[in-house]
Amino acid sequence: MIEAALHLQRPGFTLDIALSLPARGVSALVGPSGCGKTTVLRALAGLERASGRIAVGREVWQDDAARTFVPAHHRPLGYVIQEAALFPHLDVRRNIEFGRRRVEAGAQRVDMAAVEQLLDIGALMPRRPDTLSGGERQRVAIARALATSPRLLLMDEPLAALDAARKAEVLPYLTRLHETLEIPVVYVSHSVDEVAQLASHLVVMDAGRAVAQGPLPDLLARLDLPTARGESAGVVLDAVVAERDTTWQLARLQVGDGGPGRHGDFSLWARDRGHAVGRAVRVRMLARDVSLTLAPQTDTSIGNQMQGTVEALADDEHAALTLVRVRIGGTPVMARLTRRSAHALALAPGHAVWAQVKTVALME
Repeated sequence: MIEAALHLQRPGFTLDIALSLPARGVSALVGPSGCGKTTVLRALAGLERASGRIAVGREVWQDDAARTFVPAHHRPLGYVIQEAALFPHLDVRRNIEFGRRRVEAGAQRVDMAAVEQLLDIGALMPRRPDTLSGGERQRVAIARALATSPRLLLMDEPLAALDAARKAEVLPYLTRLHETLEIPVVYVSHSVDEVAQLASHLVVMDAGRAVAQGPLPDLLARLDLPTARGESAGVVLDAVVAERDTTWQLARLQVGDGGPGRHGDFSLWARDRGHAVGRAVRVRMLARDVSLTLAPQTDTSIGNQMQGTVEALADDEHAALTLVRVRIGGTPVMARLTRRSAHALALAPGHAVWAQVKTVALME
């Protein structure tokens, strides 16, 4: 586990936060500007002196009670920021080797040949940073951070400076790293969509405090958190490819516990991405793409209909809208409706409904 209890007082701002993050996977910090996300990262790195305690696994990096403080340059971590900050006079290979030289040969735990392949930067090695695209520079910056063989990787909005096309280019590489490497990542972002694709654990921050923290699917399904507001509101579903329909280029995804003798909570048809049957996948279902009815529909173009039970309703950002959480088996989904529609259907906790979502609306 990564444990941190941090307190910092500045004029007009107080950080007072206790974190317990998993030792593997991506833990994302989200929240409005000025809530303290970057301050937490800097404190973990030893660049900002907050009072408290920080432990990464069995290593204690700070413990004020024991008068222990490991300085930043002795902490085995990598740090990636919005700007790649590569050395302009060095080519890509020497930029990465600069990070590698920080680590003694016996302490080098990261296979850089594998990182080079994962980030697809082999062809970039002889080039200077000024000849690279923004997405290429960020991939090199990530490789340089990994070259230090970190026990913890800190990423402070690494895609914020990129346009939509470059973000779409880099995100798959980050996903691949997360799936392949065992290095825990603490990731700061303003983008719920970005976090939904990458993270497994979520910390929602506001005004220097953790409003909520826990597994990402659980927190995204909560109606009382800021993540349930706006166009990005929705849930993340863990699924398995159960069937591929090559005639129509579709795949049936089994959501929920599909262990031996069980069939999961429900199935969804989505565009076939070419994944093999049995492959675990992640699905993003946005609340704006889900509609509710009181009975199953026929003669409809909507490809997915699932029976469930209304769990809760909450006001949305606009007075005309409401959010409805529906539980299908053991899995919660979220729908955004007009308040008029919710009134016409007499929706209330405990009522049976059918949730509908277009096949093309599912985001993998």
